[in-house]
Amino acid sequence: MVMRLYDTARREVVPFEPGPVVKMYTCGITPYDAAHVGFAAMVLTYDILQRRLRDLGHDTQLVRNVTDVDDSILGKARELGVNFLDLAVEEMARIDGNLRDLGIVPCFSEPRATSAIPDILGFIGMVLESGHAYQAGGAVYFSVSSFGEFGQISHLERDEMLRLAAERGGHPDDPNKRDPLDFVLWQPSQPDEPSWQSLWGPGRPGWHIECSALALRELGTTIDLHGGGSDLIFPHHECEAAQSETATGEPFVRHWMHVAMVRLGGEKMSKSLGNLVFVSDLLKDWDPAAIRLAIGAHHYRTPWDWEDALMPAAAERLERWRAAGDGDAALEEVRAALDDDLDTPRALAAIDAAVAAGQGVSRAAALLGIA
Repeated sequence: MVMRLYDTARREVVPFEPGPVVKMYTCGITPYDAAHVGFAAMVLTYDILQRRLRDLGHDTQLVRNVTDVDDSILGKARELGVNFLDLAVEEMARIDGNLRDLGIVPCFSEPRATSAIPDILGFIGMVLESGHAYQAGGAVYFSVSSFGEFGQISHLERDEMLRLAAERGGHPDDPNKRDPLDFVLWQPSQPDEPSWQSLWGPGRPGWHIECSALALRELGTTIDLHGGGSDLIFPHHECEAAQSETATGEPFVRHWMHVAMVRLGGEKMSKSLGNLVFVSDLLKDWDPAAIRLAIGAHHYRTPWDWEDALMPAAAERLERWRAAGDGDAALEEVRAALDDDLDTPRALAAIDAAVAAGQGVSRAAALLGIA
C-alpha cells in the first residue's frame, strides 16, 4: 500500500513516495520556556511518521532547528536579565530530556540558528544576486512582488496575509519596506541585542532565513517533506519557500505537512498566550507512553482541546494493551491506518479491538512508539 498524506500546498491527500532516504525538515522550538503539549503533539506526529517510514524500509533524515536568536527569546532573556544563549542552553536541556522521556526518535540533526550565521549571510547574498531582495534602512528585505508564486502554500488573499503578518511578527507597518508584505532577511540589532558583522551592516537574521539556510546546509536543495505547526504556514513557511526557490532556482519542498493546534479552554495553546500544559508536569504523574496515547488519540490535522480527563483514559488504555501481552495482532491494520494520512485514532481503535479479542499487540503498539 502506498502511503498517502495531506499536502498543504496542493490541498489534498496525495501519495507520498520518497526515495530510499527520506529528507525531512520540521520547525523546532524557540527555547525560552519548557516544552508544552502543543509542541509535543507536533514532534510526536513526525516521530510516528518516521517510525512507519523506517518500517517500510526507508532511512529517514529529520532535521529540527532550534531558534536560539529571535524577538521572543531576546525579550525573555532581557526580562530575566540573562544572556540569551544561556537561556537557550538551559531550556534545551529540559526540552531534550522531555523528548527522550517520551521516546521520540532522535533527530538526524538539531542545529541552532546561531550556528548558521555564515550560512545565513551567504544565503542572503544569493537572494540579493537573484534580484529578489533589496537593502533599506540598514536591513535587507525580500521583495514579495518579484516572486509570482508567493501564496503557493497558504493560498491566502492579500488582506488575510497582511492581518497574519501583523499578528505574527511580520511588521507590515515597517516604513523601510516597499510593500507591507515584504519580509526581513537581515535587520539591525537593538543596542542590547546580539549583533554580527555583514556586508549590509551589523545586525542579526530575520525569522524566516534560518530555516532556509539550515535546510540547504543539512539536507540539500530540495527536501522531501517540510513540517511544523499549522500556525507556521503563513508567514513562516510561505516566506521560506519564496526565499529558498529564488536563491537556488530549484523547488524547495516536495510535500508540505502541518500539524493542527492544540487548544486549552478553546484558545490555541501557545507561549505568547501563556495557556500551557507542560510536558514536564505531565511526566511527574503519568507514564510517558500514556502521554503518547493521549496525544495520538487525535488526528494530526484536526484541532483539539486538552482536557484533564484525557490522561486517566490514556493510562487505562495503556494498561489494557500491556496486559494483552506480546503478539502481532492488529499490526497490518495499524500500518494501513498510518499509510492513510497518519490516522492514529484509527490505529489505536484497531489495537483496542485486538485487545478486546484477547490478542497480543506488542508489535502494533511498538510501531506507535508504545513499549
